[in-house]
Amino acid sequence: MSIIKSFAVGNGDTFYIKHNSDNFTIIDCYLSDGNKDDIVTELISESKKKSITRFISTHPDEDHLCGLEYLDQKMGITNFYCVENEATKEDESSDFKKYQELRDSEKAFFIKKGITRKWMNLNDEVRGSSGLSILWPDTNNEDFIEQLGKAKNGESPNNISAIIKYSIENSATVLWMGDLETDFIEKIKDEVTWPNVDILFAPHHGRKSGRVPKDILKKLDPKMIVIGEAPSEHLHYYKDYNIITQNLAGDIIFDCLTNKIRIYVSNENYNLPYLNKEDLTSENYIGTIYM
Repeated sequence: MSIIKSFAVGNGDTFYIKHNSDNFTIIDCYLSDGNKDDIVTELISESKKKSITRFISTHPDEDHLCGLEYLDQKMGITNFYCVENEATKEDESSDFKKYQELRDSEKAFFIKKGITRKWMNLNDEVRGSSGLSILWPDTNNEDFIEQLGKAKNGESPNNISAIIKYSIENSATVLWMGDLETDFIEKIKDEVTWPNVDILFAPHHGRKSGRVPKDILKKLDPKMIVIGEAPSEHLHYYKDYNIITQNLAGDIIFDCLTNKIRIYVSNENYNLPYLNKEDLTSENYIGTIYM
């Protein structure tokens, strides 16, 4: 039905969703000289039959926008989704300047809690919805407004991150939380409607500083938590939940089918005993999650 891919890019994030509609979504990018050609070639190939391609920036930190200028040169970003902000940096990279250019252009669409848009989460007679919902930010929330001010003054933009849900009927529900930090998540936890999810991408690359509080995890009840590629000594491993660690798994593909998710990784020696195993001979298939 749809494909979600999480690239192993080191200390950063790059995802795409190949939707089961006429849509293709890229969430964040961290492209280096060593991976940018291969990743962008794949993004172009996988999106070529889709009429709508969007880039969603969770927040303007370098490990989520590195290579943005190159991506725009090669693909041409025409739909740029981000939180409305005036973030600045003392040392502005060319990629951050590209972020500002796109953010302040007519290509930008500002995301916030409850926003609707064709064809992000509305469909019509032309094409279907992407199944994307924005659960945060609430742009009237005082704690969020305080974080916007800090980002404007050149401080960390981590806590202006959006919370993004992807959900398709009779299949996967997936959640991204950018680089939200635990202290801030605690402040806003009663302002977010936390859904039951199948896959949770742990915020802040799985760091302890972005640990999701236990009462929120109880509501989310994820079947799998994806731990990112922060240094292992900084990671929180969510011991009461099933996890997959991108440090070891490499690239991860989630093949979202009716009532199940098949999982593939680029490390052929990686295994997760808790996953159900279908009788498949597909390369680098490691198991299935049933709903």
